[in-house]
Amino acid sequence: MGKFWSLLFLAVPVLGTGIFVAAANDWWPIRGHWMPELVVQDQTVDHLFYFILYLTGVVFIATGLVLFWFMWRYDAATNQDEAIYSHGSHVLEVVWSVIPAVVLLFIAIYQMDAWAGAKMRRPTLADGTPRPALARVTGRQFEWRIQYPGTDGELDTADDIHLVNALHVPMDEDVVLEIDTLDVLHSFFLPHFRVKQDVVPGMKQFVWFHAVQDGSYDIVCAELCGWGHYKMKGEVTVESREQFDRWIADSYAEQERSQFSLPEDQ
Repeated sequence: MGKFWSLLFLAVPVLGTGIFVAAANDWWPIRGHWMPELVVQDQTVDHLFYFILYLTGVVFIATGLVLFWFMWRYDAATNQDEAIYSHGSHVLEVVWSVIPAVVLLFIAIYQMDAWAGAKMRRPTLADGTPRPALARVTGRQFEWRIQYPGTDGELDTADDIHLVNALHVPMDEDVVLEIDTLDVLHSFFLPHFRVKQDVVPGMKQFVWFHAVQDGSYDIVCAELCGWGHYKMKGEVTVESREQFDRWIADSYAEQERSQFSLPEDQ
């Protein structure tokens, strides 16, 4: 029976590795991507993800094989070796403590560029000043409120454009977004842009990206924020600068008409 359990435990790394290889090579009946399609210029996050994935994968396979060998070699039904009591090995304990510590230190250093790119290197204008926010995205149970500055270029003025769950950004440009929340903790997540930032009540924060592919992509909330968390999603549309400018003008004109139009019976 011990041999059976040994093979059963061996199946864990074998099947796990097989499923990983199948997914990575897109061998499933339903075609798809191993990760959401990348539509931004910076690939640092993907490189970091795959590095950690392969590193932990090697450790997973190695520990699975070692577990199998020990269960097979020291099966109680067939092993006749006399058990030896040991207080342990200080050398071995130091080794298996130092090696993970070194690996974690290496990962901490390796990820510094990804962290700096996502949290510290805010795009700047030609004169070196921080690029202003294209729009403000505000989380609210259970929707994303989008606010663009009007013709005056300033937020929180009378001519601002207000939308819900519909964000438009120009392609091939650095885009900065201001994010905040009206109520509880949310998480602004753009999977295809590799952008995810917790939105904390009382804090004004910024995220940025440089999209290089047009199309429509998901905006989701990645933080449990209440009973309607599952439906808190929107859409970000990436388009050329000409299309974006036309969309902004049309949105502003439509908002002007809706504000100043009177009911038909008046």
